[in-house]
Amino acid sequence: MPFSLWLSLAAVCAMGAMSPGPSLALVLRHTLGGGRAPGVVAGLSHALGVGFYALLTVWGLGALIVRQPALFQVITWGGAAYLAWLGIRALRAGRAGALAAGAAPTTRRQAAREGVLVALGNPKLILFFIALLSQFVTPDMSLAAKAVIVLTAMIIDGGWYALVALGLSHSRVLPWLQARSHWINRITGLLLLGLALRVVAGPLV
Repeated sequence: MPFSLWLSLAAVCAMGAMSPGPSLALVLRHTLGGGRAPGVVAGLSHALGVGFYALLTVWGLGALIVRQPALFQVITWGGAAYLAWLGIRALRAGRAGALAAGAAPTTRRQAAREGVLVALGNPKLILFFIALLSQFVTPDMSLAAKAVIVLTAMIIDGGWYALVALGLSHSRVLPWLQARSHWINRITGLLLLGLALRVVAGPLV
């Protein structure tokens, strides 16, 4: 995979990881309830579930492109519609959302278990990855290139939530984020809408 193409992949993976939702709420809750370590553990274990869905999506997309190109196109448009819906929801969220997550007592073991379960229990990740990875998967893509895609999604997801946990372990960070949550939601919504338009425009490869 060319480096410029990988940069595009990394950018859209980052947008997906940074979008507000149950995953961010999970990391916030474990960080605020148990400190830095449970928050980091929750983020890293969440990345395992993300990697599992990314792997399934890469394998499925490759086969679908070859066997059912028309169906692949329809599914891709459906994924784009889902991204647009996420973007509109973020724009309408205002100051509400995951940044208001409460703090409950938690442990590393609980954080690890819930991190994986939140990812695996969110089948909408499949829709997101279909919309995302349809821009990068080709019928003749090698196993190594597919591995790069899956590892990129995992590392960026786990790295982002680990950084969130590390940042939130400082008491001044969360109030700062909460005060600016409406801008965070607006920026995220615009980025997701832009990504949806890019998916409709066609693959990057």
